[in-house]
Amino acid sequence: MTPSYKKIETPESLQHLREALLAKEKSVGKTIIVCCGTGCLASGSGDVREAFLNEVRVQAADEEIAVKHIGCRGFCENGPVVVVGPENIFCHSVKRDDVAEIVSDTIKGQIVERLLYEDGATGQKCLHESDIPFYKKQERVVLRHCGHIDPTRIEDYIRVGGYDALATTISGLSPEEVIACIKESGLRGRGGAGFPTGLKWESSRNAPGEEKYIICNGDEGDPGAFMDRSVMEGNPHSVLEGMMIAGYAVGARKGIIYVRAEYPLAVRHLATAIAQGSDLGLLGQNIIGSGFDFEIEIVKGAGAFVCGESTALVMSIEGKRGFPKPLPRPNTSIVGLWGMPTVLNNVETLACVPAIILKGAEWFAGIGTEKSKGTKVFALTGNVKNTGLVEVPMGTTLREIIFDIGGGIRGEKEFKAVQTGGPSGGCIPGSLLDLPVDYESLARVGSIMGSGGMLVMDESTCMVNMARYFLDFAQHESCGQCTLCNLGTRQMFEILNDITKGEGRPDDIEVLLELAEAVKAGSICGLGQTVPNPVISTIRYFREEYEEHIREKRCRALVCRSLVSYRIKEYRCKACMLCLKACPVDAIIGGRRQVHEIDQTKCIKCGSCMEACPPKFSAVECVSGRISEQ
Repeated sequence: MTPSYKKIETPESLQHLREALLAKEKSVGKTIIVCCGTGCLASGSGDVREAFLNEVRVQAADEEIAVKHIGCRGFCENGPVVVVGPENIFCHSVKRDDVAEIVSDTIKGQIVERLLYEDGATGQKCLHESDIPFYKKQERVVLRHCGHIDPTRIEDYIRVGGYDALATTISGLSPEEVIACIKESGLRGRGGAGFPTGLKWESSRNAPGEEKYIICNGDEGDPGAFMDRSVMEGNPHSVLEGMMIAGYAVGARKGIIYVRAEYPLAVRHLATAIAQGSDLGLLGQNIIGSGFDFEIEIVKGAGAFVCGESTALVMSIEGKRGFPKPLPRPNTSIVGLWGMPTVLNNVETLACVPAIILKGAEWFAGIGTEKSKGTKVFALTGNVKNTGLVEVPMGTTLREIIFDIGGGIRGEKEFKAVQTGGPSGGCIPGSLLDLPVDYESLARVGSIMGSGGMLVMDESTCMVNMARYFLDFAQHESCGQCTLCNLGTRQMFEILNDITKGEGRPDDIEVLLELAEAVKAGSICGLGQTVPNPVISTIRYFREEYEEHIREKRCRALVCRSLVSYRIKEYRCKACMLCLKACPVDAIIGGRRQVHEIDQTKCIKCGSCMEACPPKFSAVECVSGRISEQ
């Protein structure tokens, strides 16, 4: 934080600072904005940013060109992303070698056209983010500032209206009015269960207790989910502001952000935001001269999936092992951290709060469906062309998300299924692509909203193996407290493992369903009660694949190694010996000018022979079933 800024002691001084920052922004000439979210950093945006800083010094010593870094813009598939202002020209897949040309053309007022995104449907080049199909159907509330502000500079957040909702709340609204606003908005928890946020806050406010706490759950344990991480990295102040408003509403003076240690960038940006807010008088004692005190600290979790359950998370913060408490389990809103009333919301839920306060409950309630209000952020991953972060109104269909925003399936393959809700969710088939995405609709087809993971699968996915993958994760992450969860998921995994190896028995499907119901009934926490969902849903919608694995020893997707074979087509083999050299177990029979053959007794189904065979020959093929049985 720049030392020249004084502490903000009144709402008016916050407004004056904002006006000064806006005036300063207008005086800035050209800008080069580099996405430095984790996704783009993995693609090399850190080096790209350093190259820009150096190149601007070399080429533009006399020019006013500012180089900024921002959080995730969502279009992860096409990173590193660079935006050139003031025109906000959107460039994608930028490499270090592109930097000199971009700086040169920026000085001249020109555009590097080869780095513009091309719409695959129309072939048109897209100048701006708003022109790109990936963004057109999105409505950004949580992500409204992510990718547009520097997350390490509180000035950027204040400039776009940051902390105005906090000032409005503590200077002009009673706690009861704040809770009423959140209740009227229809905001439901975005962490998975979808409990009404206003009711949770009201419960804590009315509960007796010397101290009350606000906990932000940033643990995000679902495989493939990165929504909360991106918000904490890209706009940490929105989370802090939401926590403070919640604290004011329920009468809490202390907040804790529980974030997994595997999110170092998020932890760093949160710590910076806390320090900057404290220096400016927006956090700590007597906030904005109101007499309201609120402090926030960061607690790093060890990455236990079970700590997504509220009582387990609370125990982890208290320094104990993260076990869900036994039934009858206390409601953390009434008996939570250190036995005191505790509001526990996830990152996305809290990031919605400032926008609701500023724009009103009616505005938020006007987005989405009758029972699922507002927007939802999804991590769109898997076999889809445009992977990344997507924020859409509740009720948007799966088809719109996957095909209109996601661009459809990679390699023009057929869509097969989409998994929502992570390990606790279900696999939804192509026949339900027009399903609206909201809490009720997903539950009706055997899935859940969860925290927002959305894994797209194409025809090359084996649904039995997919269920096996999620059960493998679940049985390793079980806390071990419930016998049926601990041993039941392990037994389900072993049965699925046998099926994928061609060792399935005729009654395995029914046994799996019986075990699934037993695990659901015998688990004390919501995680144990939902982990059988991937198995139940894949049997419900893809039962024929299970039957093929068990009865015919076939895997139609050619995924289960024990149920596929590799063979060489004699009429295509040129005896080049490339497959022979690539085979790690000497299973290829033949020599130069001698058509090759695969010894099935030695073959370990690794696929090295197929990879080594030149595409122009395509002599090696993978087939479903065992050669000896065909």
